[in-house]
Amino acid sequence: MELSSEDNFRLNVLLANRPKAIRIDESKLVVYGLSDKGEAKVVLNPSGRPEQYLRLVKELISGHILGSPGGYPVYLRRWTRMGQMRDESLEQLLMLGEPEAVVAAVGSPGLTEDLARRAWWAMEDADNARRMLENPSIVGSAMGPVLADYLLDYLPFETETDRMTASIRLMLQPGLLDAARREDLWKKSARKQAYLVGFLQALPDDLPPSVAPRADAAALASALQPELDAGNPAARLLLRAVGAPGQTYLKTVATVLAKPPNQDVVSAAFDCLRAYCAAVRPDGDPDLSLEGLSADAELFVAADAAPASVRACLDALPSAHADLFALRFLSGAGYGLIRPVLRDPTTLGSLMRRKLAPVLDPLQQQIARLRGEAR
Repeated sequence: MELSSEDNFRLNVLLANRPKAIRIDESKLVVYGLSDKGEAKVVLNPSGRPEQYLRLVKELISGHILGSPGGYPVYLRRWTRMGQMRDESLEQLLMLGEPEAVVAAVGSPGLTEDLARRAWWAMEDADNARRMLENPSIVGSAMGPVLADYLLDYLPFETETDRMTASIRLMLQPGLLDAARREDLWKKSARKQAYLVGFLQALPDDLPPSVAPRADAAALASALQPELDAGNPAARLLLRAVGAPGQTYLKTVATVLAKPPNQDVVSAAFDCLRAYCAAVRPDGDPDLSLEGLSADAELFVAADAAPASVRACLDALPSAHADLFALRFLSGAGYGLIRPVLRDPTTLGSLMRRKLAPVLDPLQQQIARLRGEAR
């Protein structure tokens, strides 16, 4: 099979005009080219099977752009997946008419606002929007609000909770959504734990609506001020947790853990807890069971084994023992807690929550302790 002479001619004219990006609508058999003057298109007239004909079209485009008639070359696929694509190659990727090439371009750290605009024209897609909003230069450009608006409109159609969470986290970056839409998003999160996790990730110290500081927050701050001035990480974390932002954060985490829909949300909430309490566990996830985590926390606040930062806090404020235990305990929340009680990753809903109750209840108890609530 060969390209018809008419299609060959029109495609070569399109390419000769040096388009900034190319998009192929395979269902309608149309090739679009983006230029400074607007959008041009070539309606294809296949002489045989459309799939084979489209392969010939892509070979012609690739031969013109890359000097290689094999479509999106294997070596480029390998480079882009390994993050080795050179910035100067991004323009070429957007002219191949290949979805995978667009995905490679939007994930490149060298993506510019102009290239982002071309890529978005070539392939509007929620995953591509998320990839681009991971790039600070795109977030700060005029494309940032465009991508955030798309994710906001698309959010009701997302079915995967991890994608919902990622969209919320990315949309809440500064300058993307106005106050009214952020507030509306928060209201909707009351029924969506996955949304709440996105808020926890994006705004750990600025969650709405702020609740009051713990009743003894001022007294703790006064007693620990010397340690705070000395840069004691344990003191800093404790005072962060008992202040108004920390109490709001802990209340939100408790809400998520009260009724998580699936294990992805549970794991994401655990990640949030570890990140928030990382100052008392800089080595990261210990992968401990419930019993191991409890023993570890006891050792952390033991008089003869506590780190210097913790001993200093306890010397200044002996009543902080329970709070520091709680922070250390929560800083180790991870898959090691889930593994012994729930081995099937597909278990969801109320059955999952019943099986995880022996793990989630102790976590909720430690959160309640930090919030000054007896449980």
